[in-house]
Amino acid sequence: MIHCSRPAHAAASVIDKHTTSVPSLLFPEPTAPILHGSSAAAKLAAKPRPEEGRGAVAGGEPRPANFLPGIAIGFLLGLLLDLSSSWRPRSSPAPAQAASSSKRASKGSFGSGGEELKMVLVVRQDLKMGAGKIASQCAHAATGMYAELMSSNRGLLRQWEQLGQAKIVLTCKNQQEMNRLKETAEHQGIPTFIVADAGRTQVLAGSKTVLAIGPGRKADIDAVTRKLRLL
Repeated sequence: MIHCSRPAHAAASVIDKHTTSVPSLLFPEPTAPILHGSSAAAKLAAKPRPEEGRGAVAGGEPRPANFLPGIAIGFLLGLLLDLSSSWRPRSSPAPAQAASSSKRASKGSFGSGGEELKMVLVVRQDLKMGAGKIASQCAHAATGMYAELMSSNRGLLRQWEQLGQAKIVLTCKNQQEMNRLKETAEHQGIPTFIVADAGRTQVLAGSKTVLAIGPGRKADIDAVTRKLRLL
């Protein structure tokens, strides 16, 4: 009979070494297969690479959907530029020009020949119109004359505007005197306009309320209206 002289703790360490190596023997770690020859090269060539995939998508045929956002943005920018150019405000006259116009008007209403241009508004006294009615009828006469000169003698109108648009309000006795004044002014080539009232207030419909004479040269208008009184 043979007796073992090893101590108990030495035997236990030998058993532990063998037991810890059992799982590694039963379940070995997987290793990559080793390929040999032409079959290995073919499999490696067939495997797609990330770089090649991205290059194929980027270098492929262009898709129409990729250009739609750029086309839409370009169209909107062009439309905004067209609208901004079409709605551009008109430039106001230079301050120097406006100052010179007002300076000329303040010196007096003189025509190109050095003579004053003015308009006379003749009001009938026999109608007994109130102050507000007279004011509105004089406004009708001035605007009516302005509208006629816009089509018949725009040059005279512009000259009168640039020189201050002088207006004087006079009175006449009745319709007969107003008619004589109109005939005399037209005979001298001075434009005239008569207001016929609508008859809504104070006077009958069709009443001739105010006669506008001019604009014209001061000397010519004074020759027609020198005997009339101021309102």
